[in-house]
Amino acid sequence: MTNIDSKRELLRHTLATLAYRAAKAVRDAPPEFGTFDGAGRTPVQILAHLGDLLDWALSMANGSRQWHVSQPLPWEREADRFFTSLRFLDDYLASDQPLQAPVEGLFQGPIADALTHVGQLAMLRRMAGAPTGGENFFVADIVVGRVGEQQTAPKKTF
Repeated sequence: MTNIDSKRELLRHTLATLAYRAAKAVRDAPPEFGTFDGAGRTPVQILAHLGDLLDWALSMANGSRQWHVSQPLPWEREADRFFTSLRFLDDYLASDQPLQAPVEGLFQGPIADALTHVGQLAMLRRMAGAPTGGENFFVADIVVGRVGEQQTAPKKTF
């Protein structure tokens, strides 16, 4: 494996981690959670921004470099959009298509921002009275390429 291949694989592992954590933050959210108004952006606005970040990351990876701000869809549709955008980015990274942006830039920009916003969703769940429960993520079953909403159950909760 070349150095660039190992970087791509680590970025794909990061996307799988993002999917695992996002699925936890989104799964079984009460119907009113998407519009919870407790700290700036509502959860559905954050989720729309997450989709925009992943679309932007893909556009940088493929060289088209486009940014847009989406109007939030209903919560379930926005969650579907997020995981679809995550799948498209992961598929591109898994392909032999050349990257038109440095892996480090993709990580430190849109991907790190997305991880931060998933943390916001988890915090907002707690604030909204629908916490997700703690977990030891070090032992979580996170697999490169598993970037959908369906994830395995936690191995060690606390």
